[in-house]
Amino acid sequence: MKEKTHVDDIDRSMYDFRNEDKDAYKLDEGLTKEIVLQISEEKNDPEWMRDLRLRSLEIYNKMEAPNWGPALDGLDMDHIVTYVRKNTKLADNWEEVPQEVKDTFEKLGIPQAERKSLAGVGAQYDSELVYHNVREDVARLGVVYTDIESALRGEYADMIKEHFMTLLPPSDHKFCALHGAVWSGGSFVYVPKGVKVDIPLQSYFRLNAKGAGQFEHTLIIVDEGADLHFIEGCSAPKYNVANLHAGCVELFVRKNARLRYSTIENWSKNMYNLNSKRALVEEGGKVEWVSGSFGSHISYLYPMSILKGRGSRMEFTGISFAGKGQNLDTGAKVVQLAPDTSAFISTKSISKGGGVCTFRSTVKVAKEAENSKTAVSCESLMLDSESRSDTIPAMDIRCKSADVGHEAQIGKISDEAVFYLMSRGMSEEDAKALIVSGFADNVSKELPLEYAIEMNNLIRLEMKGSIG
Repeated sequence: MKEKTHVDDIDRSMYDFRNEDKDAYKLDEGLTKEIVLQISEEKNDPEWMRDLRLRSLEIYNKMEAPNWGPALDGLDMDHIVTYVRKNTKLADNWEEVPQEVKDTFEKLGIPQAERKSLAGVGAQYDSELVYHNVREDVARLGVVYTDIESALRGEYADMIKEHFMTLLPPSDHKFCALHGAVWSGGSFVYVPKGVKVDIPLQSYFRLNAKGAGQFEHTLIIVDEGADLHFIEGCSAPKYNVANLHAGCVELFVRKNARLRYSTIENWSKNMYNLNSKRALVEEGGKVEWVSGSFGSHISYLYPMSILKGRGSRMEFTGISFAGKGQNLDTGAKVVQLAPDTSAFISTKSISKGGGVCTFRSTVKVAKEAENSKTAVSCESLMLDSESRSDTIPAMDIRCKSADVGHEAQIGKISDEAVFYLMSRGMSEEDAKALIVSGFADNVSKELPLEYAIEMNNLIRLEMKGSIG
Protein backbone atom coordinates (compact mmCIF):
# COMPACT_ATOMS: atom_id res chain seq x y z
CA MET A 1 0.00 0.00 0.00
CA LYS A 2 1.40 3.36 -1.05
CA GLU A 3 1.92 5.91 1.70
CA LYS A 4 -0.23 8.99 1.29
CA THR A 5 1.09 12.21 2.69
CA HIS A 6 -2.08 14.26 3.03
CA VAL A 7 -5.63 13.37 3.89
CA ASP A 8 -7.02 15.08 0.78
CA ASP A 9 -5.00 12.63 -1.36
CA ILE A 10 -6.60 9.55 0.22
CA ASP A 11 -8.89 7.55 -2.04
CA ARG A 12 -12.09 7.55 0.01
CA SER A 13 -13.64 4.94 -2.28
CA MET A 14 -11.52 2.27 -0.59
CA TYR A 15 -13.54 2.85 2.58
CA ASP A 16 -17.05 3.64 1.30
CA PHE A 17 -17.65 2.02 -2.07
CA ARG A 18 -20.94 0.21 -2.59
CA ASN A 19 -21.26 -2.79 -4.84
CA GLU A 20 -23.87 -4.99 -3.23
CA ASP A 21 -23.71 -8.36 -4.94
CA LYS A 22 -26.90 -9.30 -6.79
CA ASP A 23 -25.47 -12.63 -7.97
CA ALA A 24 -25.32 -14.43 -4.63
CA TYR A 25 -27.04 -17.24 -2.79
CA LYS A 26 -28.83 -16.01 0.34
CA LEU A 27 -30.87 -17.71 3.04
CA ASP A 28 -34.02 -16.10 4.41
CA GLU A 29 -33.88 -13.42 7.06
CA GLY A 30 -34.16 -14.45 10.69
CA LEU A 31 -32.98 -17.39 12.78
CA THR A 32 -34.84 -20.69 12.83
CA LYS A 33 -33.98 -24.36 13.16
CA GLU A 34 -34.59 -24.77 9.43
CA ILE A 35 -32.09 -22.03 8.58
CA VAL A 36 -29.47 -23.53 10.90
CA LEU A 37 -29.94 -26.94 9.27
CA GLN A 38 -29.67 -25.33 5.82
CA ILE A 39 -26.33 -23.80 6.78
CA SER A 40 -25.14 -27.13 8.17
CA GLU A 41 -26.13 -28.89 4.96
CA GLU A 42 -24.48 -26.18 2.83
CA LYS A 43 -21.28 -26.74 4.81
CA ASN A 44 -21.47 -30.54 4.71
CA ASP A 45 -20.93 -30.54 8.48
CA PRO A 46 -19.93 -33.68 10.35
CA GLU A 47 -22.61 -34.86 12.76
CA TRP A 48 -20.96 -33.37 15.85
CA MET A 49 -20.88 -29.90 14.27
CA ARG A 50 -24.51 -30.08 13.22
CA ASP A 51 -25.39 -31.05 16.80
CA LEU A 52 -23.32 -28.15 18.15
CA ARG A 53 -25.23 -25.77 15.89
CA LEU A 54 -28.59 -27.02 17.07
CA ARG A 55 -27.52 -26.96 20.73
CA SER A 56 -26.26 -23.41 20.25
CA LEU A 57 -29.61 -22.38 18.77
CA GLU A 58 -31.42 -23.77 21.82
CA ILE A 59 -29.10 -21.82 24.12
CA TYR A 60 -29.56 -18.65 22.04
CA ASN A 61 -33.35 -18.86 22.29
CA LYS A 62 -33.20 -19.27 26.08
CA MET A 63 -30.63 -16.60 26.89
CA GLU A 64 -31.24 -12.92 27.55
CA ALA A 65 -29.25 -10.28 25.69
CA PRO A 66 -26.07 -9.14 27.49
CA ASN A 67 -26.70 -6.64 30.28
CA TRP A 68 -23.49 -4.70 29.66
CA GLY A 69 -22.71 -2.09 27.04
CA PRO A 70 -25.02 0.18 25.03
CA ALA A 71 -28.52 -0.99 24.15
CA LEU A 72 -28.92 -2.88 20.88
CA ASP A 73 -32.33 -1.39 20.08
CA GLY A 74 -31.71 -1.15 16.34
CA LEU A 75 -30.68 -4.79 15.92
CA ASP A 76 -33.51 -7.14 14.94
CA MET A 77 -32.43 -10.70 14.19
CA ASP A 78 -35.69 -11.26 12.31
CA HIS A 79 -34.28 -8.95 9.63
CA ILE A 80 -30.70 -10.22 9.50
CA VAL A 81 -29.64 -12.65 6.77
CA THR A 82 -27.28 -15.12 8.43
CA TYR A 83 -25.78 -16.67 5.29
CA VAL A 84 -24.77 -15.09 1.98
CA ARG A 85 -22.55 -16.90 -0.51
CA LYS A 86 -21.04 -15.46 -3.66
CA ASN A 87 -21.48 -17.93 -6.53
CA THR A 88 -17.81 -18.87 -6.66
CA LYS A 89 -15.41 -21.44 -5.23
CA LEU A 90 -12.49 -20.95 -2.85
CA ALA A 91 -9.36 -20.12 -4.87
CA ASP A 92 -5.66 -20.33 -4.04
CA ASN A 93 -4.75 -18.31 -7.13
CA TRP A 94 -5.75 -14.65 -7.16
CA GLU A 95 -6.48 -14.73 -10.90
CA GLU A 96 -9.24 -17.30 -10.28
CA VAL A 97 -11.18 -14.96 -8.00
CA PRO A 98 -14.22 -13.36 -9.74
CA GLN A 99 -13.48 -9.88 -11.09
CA GLU A 100 -16.12 -8.11 -8.98
CA VAL A 101 -14.69 -9.60 -5.79
CA LYS A 102 -11.12 -8.87 -6.91
CA ASP A 103 -12.04 -5.25 -7.52
CA THR A 104 -13.41 -5.00 -3.98
CA PHE A 105 -10.33 -6.45 -2.31
CA GLU A 106 -7.83 -4.68 -4.54
CA LYS A 107 -9.24 -1.35 -3.36
CA LEU A 108 -8.42 -2.57 0.15
CA GLY A 109 -4.83 -3.54 -0.69
CA ILE A 110 -5.33 -7.28 -1.22
CA PRO A 111 -3.30 -8.93 -2.68
CA GLN A 112 -0.67 -6.17 -2.98
CA ALA A 113 0.14 -6.49 0.73
CA GLU A 114 0.49 -10.27 0.32
CA ARG A 115 3.13 -9.92 -2.34
CA LYS A 116 5.00 -7.34 -0.30
CA SER A 117 4.96 -8.35 3.34
CA LEU A 118 2.80 -11.36 4.22
CA ALA A 119 3.44 -15.06 4.65
CA GLY A 120 -0.12 -15.89 3.69
CA VAL A 121 -3.54 -14.32 3.10
CA GLY A 122 -7.15 -15.36 3.52
CA ALA A 123 -9.97 -13.20 2.12
CA GLN A 124 -13.60 -13.67 3.15
CA TYR A 125 -16.47 -12.09 1.22
CA ASP A 126 -19.75 -12.16 3.16
CA SER A 127 -20.15 -15.72 4.54
CA GLU A 128 -17.46 -17.56 2.59
CA LEU A 129 -13.70 -17.53 2.02
CA VAL A 130 -13.05 -16.67 -1.62
CA TYR A 131 -9.26 -16.79 -1.49
CA HIS A 132 -6.67 -18.48 0.71
CA ASN A 133 -2.97 -18.91 0.10
CA VAL A 134 0.25 -19.46 2.04
CA ARG A 135 3.82 -19.01 0.81
CA GLU A 136 5.60 -22.22 -0.12
CA ASP A 137 8.59 -21.55 2.14
CA VAL A 138 6.24 -21.11 5.12
CA ALA A 139 4.27 -24.25 4.25
CA ARG A 140 7.54 -26.22 4.10
CA LEU A 141 8.09 -25.37 7.78
CA GLY A 142 4.93 -27.34 8.55
CA VAL A 143 2.80 -24.24 9.13
CA VAL A 144 -0.87 -24.89 8.39
CA TYR A 145 -2.91 -21.91 7.22
CA THR A 146 -6.19 -22.83 5.62
CA ASP A 147 -9.88 -22.10 5.71
CA ILE A 148 -11.39 -23.67 8.80
CA GLU A 149 -14.10 -25.53 6.90
CA SER A 150 -11.56 -27.45 4.81
CA ALA A 151 -9.66 -28.24 8.02
CA LEU A 152 -12.90 -29.45 9.64
CA ARG A 153 -13.55 -31.93 6.83
CA GLY A 154 -9.92 -32.92 6.21
CA GLU A 155 -6.84 -34.18 8.01
CA TYR A 156 -7.15 -31.64 10.85
CA ALA A 157 -10.70 -32.65 11.75
CA ASP A 158 -9.72 -34.10 15.15
CA MET A 159 -7.75 -30.96 16.05
CA ILE A 160 -10.73 -28.76 15.16
CA LYS A 161 -13.13 -30.94 17.15
CA GLU A 162 -10.82 -30.85 20.20
CA HIS A 163 -10.60 -27.03 20.26
CA PHE A 164 -13.64 -25.54 18.52
CA MET A 165 -15.70 -23.31 20.84
CA THR A 166 -13.98 -24.61 23.96
CA LEU A 167 -12.61 -21.20 24.94
CA LEU A 168 -15.79 -19.44 23.82
CA PRO A 169 -18.60 -21.95 24.47
CA PRO A 170 -22.12 -21.16 23.23
CA SER A 171 -23.18 -20.71 26.86
CA ASP A 172 -20.75 -17.79 27.36
CA HIS A 173 -23.28 -15.18 26.19
CA LYS A 174 -26.14 -14.84 23.72
CA PHE A 175 -23.99 -13.81 20.77
CA CYS A 176 -21.59 -16.70 21.29
CA ALA A 177 -24.63 -18.95 21.07
CA LEU A 178 -25.71 -17.15 17.88
CA HIS A 179 -22.24 -17.66 16.45
CA GLY A 180 -22.27 -21.36 17.33
CA ALA A 181 -25.55 -21.79 15.45
CA VAL A 182 -24.76 -19.94 12.22
CA TRP A 183 -20.95 -19.59 11.99
CA SER A 184 -19.48 -19.67 8.51
CA GLY A 185 -16.00 -19.11 7.12
CA GLY A 186 -12.83 -18.16 8.94
CA SER A 187 -9.29 -19.48 9.22
CA PHE A 188 -7.37 -22.26 10.92
CA VAL A 189 -3.68 -21.84 11.77
CA TYR A 190 -1.30 -24.34 13.31
CA VAL A 191 2.35 -23.47 13.91
CA PRO A 192 4.45 -26.54 14.85
CA LYS A 193 6.84 -26.73 17.81
CA GLY A 194 9.80 -24.41 17.59
CA VAL A 195 8.78 -22.82 14.28
CA LYS A 196 9.09 -19.06 14.09
CA VAL A 197 7.13 -17.39 11.27
CA ASP A 198 9.13 -14.24 10.54
CA ILE A 199 6.46 -12.32 8.59
CA PRO A 200 2.73 -12.09 9.36
CA LEU A 201 -0.24 -14.08 8.18
CA GLN A 202 -3.42 -12.12 7.48
CA SER A 203 -7.14 -12.71 7.12
CA TYR A 204 -9.37 -9.99 5.70
CA PHE A 205 -13.14 -9.96 6.15
CA ARG A 206 -15.47 -8.00 3.92
CA LEU A 207 -19.21 -7.94 4.69
CA ASN A 208 -20.71 -6.63 1.47
CA ALA A 209 -24.36 -7.70 1.61
CA LYS A 210 -27.08 -5.36 2.82
CA GLY A 211 -28.81 -6.40 6.05
CA ALA A 212 -26.57 -9.45 6.53
CA GLY A 213 -24.44 -10.87 9.31
CA GLN A 214 -20.91 -12.22 9.22
CA PHE A 215 -19.97 -15.01 11.63
CA GLU A 216 -16.45 -16.19 10.78
CA HIS A 217 -14.49 -18.40 13.20
CA THR A 218 -10.72 -18.08 13.63
CA LEU A 219 -8.82 -20.85 15.43
CA ILE A 220 -5.07 -20.52 15.96
CA ILE A 221 -2.77 -22.98 17.76
CA VAL A 222 0.84 -21.90 18.30
CA ASP A 223 2.69 -24.94 19.58
CA GLU A 224 5.51 -25.09 22.14
CA GLY A 225 8.30 -22.59 21.49
CA ALA A 226 6.73 -21.32 18.24
CA ASP A 227 6.19 -17.69 17.22
CA LEU A 228 3.54 -16.05 15.00
CA HIS A 229 2.11 -12.64 14.10
CA PHE A 230 -1.44 -12.80 12.75
CA ILE A 231 -3.24 -9.74 11.32
CA GLU A 232 -7.00 -9.39 10.97
CA GLY A 233 -8.64 -6.68 8.86
CA CYS A 234 -12.37 -5.95 8.56
CA SER A 235 -14.53 -3.57 6.52
CA ALA A 236 -18.01 -3.07 5.07
CA PRO A 237 -19.85 -0.49 2.94
CA LYS A 238 -22.55 1.64 4.54
CA TYR A 239 -26.23 0.80 4.12
CA ASN A 240 -29.37 2.26 5.69
CA VAL A 241 -30.19 -0.96 7.55
CA ALA A 242 -28.39 -2.79 10.33
CA ASN A 243 -25.58 -5.23 9.60
CA LEU A 244 -24.14 -7.58 12.21
CA HIS A 245 -20.69 -8.98 12.88
CA ALA A 246 -20.49 -11.71 15.52
CA GLY A 247 -17.29 -13.63 14.82
CA CYS A 248 -15.26 -15.67 17.29
CA VAL A 249 -11.49 -15.89 17.72
CA GLU A 250 -9.92 -18.70 19.79
CA LEU A 251 -6.17 -18.61 20.41
CA PHE A 252 -4.11 -21.39 22.02
CA VAL A 253 -0.58 -20.38 23.01
CA ARG A 254 1.45 -23.36 24.18
CA LYS A 255 4.47 -23.49 26.50
CA ASN A 256 7.07 -20.78 25.75
CA ALA A 257 5.24 -19.81 22.55
CA ARG A 258 4.38 -16.28 21.43
CA LEU A 259 1.43 -15.01 19.42
CA ARG A 260 0.75 -11.43 18.37
CA TYR A 261 -2.80 -10.86 17.15
CA SER A 262 -3.35 -7.49 15.44
CA THR A 263 -6.70 -6.17 14.31
CA ILE A 264 -7.73 -3.12 12.31
CA GLU A 265 -11.55 -2.97 12.25
CA ASN A 266 -13.02 -0.40 9.87
CA TRP A 267 -16.69 -1.32 9.83
CA SER A 268 -19.35 1.02 8.44
CA LYS A 269 -21.53 2.98 10.81
CA ASN A 270 -24.60 0.81 10.39
CA MET A 271 -22.68 -2.17 11.81
CA TYR A 272 -23.29 -3.86 15.15
CA ASN A 273 -19.88 -5.32 15.95
CA LEU A 274 -20.36 -7.96 18.66
CA ASN A 275 -17.13 -9.90 18.28
CA SER A 276 -15.68 -12.34 20.85
CA LYS A 277 -11.97 -13.13 21.25
CA ARG A 278 -10.18 -15.28 23.82
CA ALA A 279 -6.70 -16.71 24.35
CA LEU A 280 -5.40 -19.52 26.59
CA VAL A 281 -1.72 -19.12 27.45
CA GLU A 282 0.39 -21.90 28.93
CA GLU A 283 3.63 -21.82 30.94
CA GLY A 284 6.09 -19.19 29.72
CA GLY A 285 3.88 -18.29 26.78
CA LYS A 286 2.87 -14.81 25.70
CA VAL A 287 -0.08 -13.34 23.83
CA GLU A 288 0.01 -9.79 22.48
CA TRP A 289 -3.12 -8.03 21.30
CA VAL A 290 -2.94 -4.93 19.09
CA SER A 291 -6.37 -3.51 18.35
CA GLY A 292 -7.70 -0.57 16.33
CA SER A 293 -11.49 -0.05 16.41
CA PHE A 294 -12.99 2.37 13.87
CA GLY A 295 -16.43 2.59 12.32
CA SER A 296 -19.43 0.54 13.53
CA HIS A 297 -22.56 1.97 15.10
CA ILE A 298 -22.10 -0.08 18.26
CA SER A 299 -19.18 -2.28 19.32
CA TYR A 300 -18.82 -4.83 22.10
CA LEU A 301 -15.19 -5.94 21.99
CA TYR A 302 -13.20 -7.19 25.00
CA PRO A 303 -10.47 -9.72 24.13
CA MET A 304 -9.77 -12.01 27.09
CA SER A 305 -6.52 -13.71 28.03
CA ILE A 306 -6.47 -16.68 30.39
CA LEU A 307 -2.97 -17.02 31.86
CA LYS A 308 -3.00 -20.67 32.80
CA GLY A 309 0.71 -21.50 33.13
CA ARG A 310 3.44 -20.21 35.41
CA GLY A 311 5.15 -17.15 33.98
CA SER A 312 2.62 -16.69 31.19
CA ARG A 313 2.12 -13.12 29.97
CA MET A 314 -0.25 -10.90 28.06
CA GLU A 315 -0.08 -7.41 26.60
CA PHE A 316 -2.99 -5.48 25.16
CA THR A 317 -2.53 -2.25 23.19
CA GLY A 318 -5.65 -0.71 21.75
CA ILE A 319 -7.24 2.40 20.33
CA SER A 320 -10.84 3.28 19.46
CA PHE A 321 -12.28 6.30 17.65
CA ALA A 322 -15.99 7.14 18.03
CA GLY A 323 -17.57 9.84 15.88
CA LYS A 324 -21.13 11.04 15.50
CA GLY A 325 -23.67 8.27 16.06
CA GLN A 326 -21.11 5.78 17.37
CA ASN A 327 -21.00 4.06 20.75
CA LEU A 328 -17.87 1.92 21.09
CA ASP A 329 -17.75 -0.22 24.22
CA THR A 330 -14.31 -1.81 24.18
CA GLY A 331 -11.54 -2.98 26.47
CA ALA A 332 -9.76 -6.12 27.62
CA LYS A 333 -9.97 -8.87 30.21
CA VAL A 334 -7.36 -11.03 31.89
CA VAL A 335 -7.65 -14.02 34.22
CA GLN A 336 -4.44 -14.95 36.05
CA LEU A 337 -4.51 -18.53 37.32
CA ALA A 338 -0.82 -19.33 37.90
CA PRO A 339 2.18 -17.86 39.76
CA ASP A 340 4.47 -15.23 38.23
CA THR A 341 2.03 -14.24 35.50
CA SER A 342 1.97 -10.70 34.17
CA ALA A 343 -0.48 -8.54 32.25
CA PHE A 344 -0.25 -5.06 30.79
CA ILE A 345 -3.29 -3.32 29.30
CA SER A 346 -2.86 0.04 27.60
CA THR A 347 -5.75 1.66 25.74
CA LYS A 348 -6.50 5.01 24.18
CA SER A 349 -9.81 6.33 22.95
CA ILE A 350 -10.82 9.35 20.90
CA SER A 351 -14.35 10.71 20.73
CA LYS A 352 -15.69 13.41 18.42
CA GLY A 353 -19.03 14.85 17.30
CA GLY A 354 -21.02 13.33 20.16
CA GLY A 355 -19.40 9.89 19.89
CA VAL A 356 -19.17 7.73 23.00
CA CYS A 357 -16.14 5.64 23.99
CA THR A 358 -16.33 3.31 26.97
CA PHE A 359 -13.33 1.41 28.27
CA ARG A 360 -14.34 -1.73 30.14
CA SER A 361 -11.72 -3.96 31.78
CA THR A 362 -11.77 -7.00 34.03
CA VAL A 363 -8.79 -8.30 36.00
CA LYS A 364 -9.15 -11.53 37.96
CA VAL A 365 -6.24 -12.87 40.00
CA ALA A 366 -6.73 -16.31 41.56
CA LYS A 367 -5.32 -17.16 44.98
CA GLU A 368 -2.82 -19.49 43.27
CA ALA A 369 -1.39 -16.65 41.16
CA GLU A 370 1.34 -15.66 43.61
CA ASN A 371 3.72 -12.83 42.67
CA SER A 372 1.62 -11.91 39.66
CA LYS A 373 1.65 -8.38 38.25
CA THR A 374 -0.95 -6.42 36.34
CA ALA A 375 -1.03 -2.81 35.14
CA VAL A 376 -4.00 -1.18 33.42
CA SER A 377 -3.73 2.23 31.74
CA CYS A 378 -6.57 4.05 29.98
CA GLU A 379 -6.26 7.43 28.26
CA SER A 380 -9.15 9.24 26.61
CA LEU A 381 -9.15 12.28 24.35
CA MET A 382 -12.38 14.18 23.72
CA LEU A 383 -12.36 16.57 20.78
CA ASP A 384 -15.48 18.57 21.73
CA SER A 385 -17.98 19.14 24.53
CA GLU A 386 -20.63 16.86 22.93
CA SER A 387 -18.56 13.69 23.19
CA ARG A 388 -18.27 11.31 26.10
CA SER A 389 -15.70 8.94 27.54
CA ASP A 390 -16.18 6.49 30.42
CA THR A 391 -13.86 4.08 32.19
CA ILE A 392 -15.33 1.02 33.93
CA PRO A 393 -12.62 -1.13 35.54
CA ALA A 394 -13.41 -4.29 37.51
CA MET A 395 -10.87 -6.09 39.68
CA ASP A 396 -11.19 -9.35 41.60
CA ILE A 397 -7.92 -9.94 43.46
CA ARG A 398 -7.67 -13.05 45.64
CA CYS A 399 -3.91 -13.21 46.16
CA LYS A 400 -2.10 -11.04 48.72
CA SER A 401 1.23 -11.12 46.87
CA ALA A 402 -0.23 -9.80 43.59
CA ASP A 403 0.75 -6.33 42.38
CA VAL A 404 -2.16 -4.72 40.53
CA GLY A 405 -2.59 -1.12 39.42
CA HIS A 406 -5.02 0.96 37.35
CA GLU A 407 -4.78 4.49 36.04
CA ALA A 408 -7.08 6.54 33.83
CA GLN A 409 -6.76 9.96 32.20
CA ILE A 410 -9.37 11.95 30.32
CA GLY A 411 -8.56 15.19 28.54
CA LYS A 412 -9.05 17.48 25.56
CA ILE A 413 -6.74 18.74 22.82
CA SER A 414 -4.59 21.56 24.11
CA ASP A 415 -5.46 24.93 22.59
CA GLU A 416 -1.83 25.94 23.03
CA ALA A 417 -0.60 22.96 21.00
CA VAL A 418 -3.08 23.71 18.20
CA PHE A 419 -2.07 27.40 18.20
CA TYR A 420 1.61 26.47 18.05
CA LEU A 421 1.14 24.21 15.01
CA MET A 422 -1.06 26.79 13.28
CA SER A 423 1.67 29.38 13.83
CA ARG A 424 3.95 27.05 11.84
CA GLY A 425 1.61 27.15 8.83
CA MET A 426 -0.84 24.31 9.53
CA SER A 427 -4.60 24.64 9.27
CA GLU A 428 -6.54 24.07 12.48
CA GLU A 429 -7.92 20.82 11.06
CA ASP A 430 -4.49 19.46 10.14
CA ALA A 431 -3.05 20.56 13.49
CA LYS A 432 -5.70 18.61 15.39
CA ALA A 433 -5.25 15.58 13.13
CA LEU A 434 -1.50 15.60 13.79
CA ILE A 435 -2.04 15.76 17.56
CA VAL A 436 -4.51 12.87 17.42
CA SER A 437 -2.12 10.78 15.31
CA GLY A 438 0.59 11.40 17.90
CA PHE A 439 -1.85 10.35 20.63
CA ALA A 440 -2.35 7.03 18.78
CA ASP A 441 1.36 6.47 18.16
CA ASN A 442 1.76 3.70 20.73
CA VAL A 443 -0.63 1.55 18.68
CA SER A 444 0.62 2.41 15.19
CA LYS A 445 4.25 1.68 16.10
CA GLU A 446 3.23 -1.88 17.05
CA LEU A 447 1.95 -2.56 13.51
CA PRO A 448 3.87 -3.34 10.32
CA LEU A 449 4.48 -0.19 8.29
CA GLU A 450 1.65 -0.68 5.77
CA TYR A 451 -0.91 -1.18 8.54
CA ALA A 452 0.41 1.73 10.61
CA ILE A 453 -0.07 3.96 7.55
CA GLU A 454 -3.56 2.53 7.06
CA MET A 455 -4.49 3.26 10.69
CA ASN A 456 -3.21 6.83 10.54
CA ASN A 457 -5.15 7.40 7.32
CA LEU A 458 -8.31 6.13 9.03
CA ILE A 459 -7.74 8.52 11.92
CA ARG A 460 -7.37 11.44 9.49
CA LEU A 461 -10.55 10.46 7.67
CA GLU A 462 -12.42 10.17 10.97
CA MET A 463 -11.15 13.62 11.94
CA LYS A 464 -12.68 14.96 8.72
CA GLY A 465 -15.87 12.97 9.25
CA SER A 466 -15.41 11.25 5.88
CA ILE A 467 -16.01 7.60 6.71
CA GLY A 468 -19.61 6.42 6.29
